[in-house]
Amino acid sequence: MPPAITYDPRKHVGVHAERVSHVSSTNYPGHYPNEDHSWDLERFKKGLTVKIERLSSRSIEFDLVGVDASIANAYRRILLAEVPTICIERVYVWDNTSVVVDEVLAQRIGLVPLNVDPALMDIKQTQNDQATDRNTLVFRLQVACERRKNAPKDTTDPNKLYTNYEVLSSHFNWVPQGEQEIVMADNPPAPTNPNIVLTKLRPGQAVDMELHAVKGVGKDHAKFCPVATASYRLLPLVILNPKKPVPPELAEKFQKCFSPGVIRVDPRTKAVSVDNKKTRMETMSREVYRHPDFEGCVQLARVRDHFLFSIESEGFYPPQRLLPEAIAVMRAKIATIKRAAETLLNNGDNVGDIEMADA
Repeated sequence: MPPAITYDPRKHVGVHAERVSHVSSTNYPGHYPNEDHSWDLERFKKGLTVKIERLSSRSIEFDLVGVDASIANAYRRILLAEVPTICIERVYVWDNTSVVVDEVLAQRIGLVPLNVDPALMDIKQTQNDQATDRNTLVFRLQVACERRKNAPKDTTDPNKLYTNYEVLSSHFNWVPQGEQEIVMADNPPAPTNPNIVLTKLRPGQAVDMELHAVKGVGKDHAKFCPVATASYRLLPLVILNPKKPVPPELAEKFQKCFSPGVIRVDPRTKAVSVDNKKTRMETMSREVYRHPDFEGCVQLARVRDHFLFSIESEGFYPPQRLLPEAIAVMRAKIATIKRAAETLLNNGDNVGDIEMADA
């Protein structure tokens, strides 16, 4: 039988009826007398864990254990703002007689995620950089709606009445430039979802546009964000007080204060226990604190260094590749800071401002 979990302010964040406590970590040198909490690589490697809990074609849930909240949040922010993707940036409208005006249609087109590996393209340093086959992809969007000659007279279904009555993301036609046809032959550029409706047409209406896609990051525009959502929460803990057990006649009422499966009730003795494998499903609603009958019976908490990540990919990257991409961006940032620090150390007072343009 595993040992009973007790509340430890060094490891846990206390969740009370009206507040939270012990939010900040205290495991740093000088906080506790006669204790060495200096950072140690071997100790960090021993405590670091990454475990995938669920994986699908477009989403992933994993546990990141053994890091500070600042590191976990840095990965989340990098996923949202600094992992590069390819999106349509410029729209050249030759003809648009749809009911959607040019500016709105261009904005909708720019939000379509593309299945293009950003590693194959260079990023433009300025908006006015010359377009080349290394930094720009070209698509053509040409759709015209016509009435079907043999359409039934009694139908109102536009699919039977017209051809091309919807402009879809599948209508994007890639126009290779330079060496792109060779470099991208294995995975031709296209939208990740071919069924995105951009606008609707009726006979006599048409759309003719040229689309230029470039490499960018989410902090420049949200369309470059590689994820639909990227969030984390701390692992919930439900700690029962052995000195004050839940009264048997109130066991089922106590069970209903938590998410399904978190609390187990023995059908014979009505003894209450916690299913530690299912506590991750607890929403921490604090409903149990509303009932005076359970005062002192339970303590709610969260594990300070155990992060439950949930990420939805929307673009080229498979979900399991997103965290390594965020780590690569962070490593590049650390390398830049390291070079600047070494420059200061080596040159001492003989150097002026340090240039940190290259990441």
